[in-house]
Amino acid sequence: MTLSDVADVLEWSPAKLGHIETGIRKWPSVMEVSALLKLYGVTGGQREAVLTMVRESRLRPWWTEYEDVISSAYVGNEAGAVAIDTYAGMLVPDLLQVPEYTAALARAQGHGDLGTERTVTAFLKRQEVLERDSLERYHAVVEEDALRRVSGDSALLHAQLRRIVDLGRNHDRVVIRLLPTSAGLHAGSAGPFTVLEFDEGEASLAFVAATHGGGIVESEEGVSACQNVWRRLVGASTSPEATATTLNRLALLT
Repeated sequence: MTLSDVADVLEWSPAKLGHIETGIRKWPSVMEVSALLKLYGVTGGQREAVLTMVRESRLRPWWTEYEDVISSAYVGNEAGAVAIDTYAGMLVPDLLQVPEYTAALARAQGHGDLGTERTVTAFLKRQEVLERDSLERYHAVVEEDALRRVSGDSALLHAQLRRIVDLGRNHDRVVIRLLPTSAGLHAGSAGPFTVLEFDEGEASLAFVAATHGGGIVESEEGVSACQNVWRRLVGASTSPEATATTLNRLALLT
């Protein structure tokens, strides 16, 4: 049976079934596994053995172990997205940060040594999403001011610039644009946000960052508003090619 065949019979979306099969974003309940076993003709002792494993399973996704330093709800969705559009305001976007930048930011936000170490570990783990085959697009708009805020540490700035340039050059799925200071006030002035898109059949959602940790936006109107702001930010930013040229020039100067 194809994924679509199974989804049709169970009246599930193909995306839901796909997430169950891959283990991304969806950990199946006993009822869901029972429905699959019935459809597949698994009975008797084999069926009970599988259901026992489901009931006894204590497996948790990796990000639940870092809820003190990251938003578990957001990262769970980020891990299963096929497209990510992100704007981080005065900061370098999470998935673009070098460990030194992440550590400096964590300390600036009040984390001690342990919290800083855990933040760096969690961010490095999150960045593995850029290598995932199912990710079709990662698009970031980076504020020029976000880079200038670390200009006092030339080693850190150089490392951060090199990572951004290398990602843009070596990953076909990664698109990075620079929002120059000369753009002045712009559509993203309200603050950082990310729009996540998923497989066909699943609605997009947005995450709006805030001091208290931010929140997920699921309403069609809310997501559409974020997408509109995103389009305006892209329009105010330099092209990926011009961005690479500017960042390369800055890297040579540090």
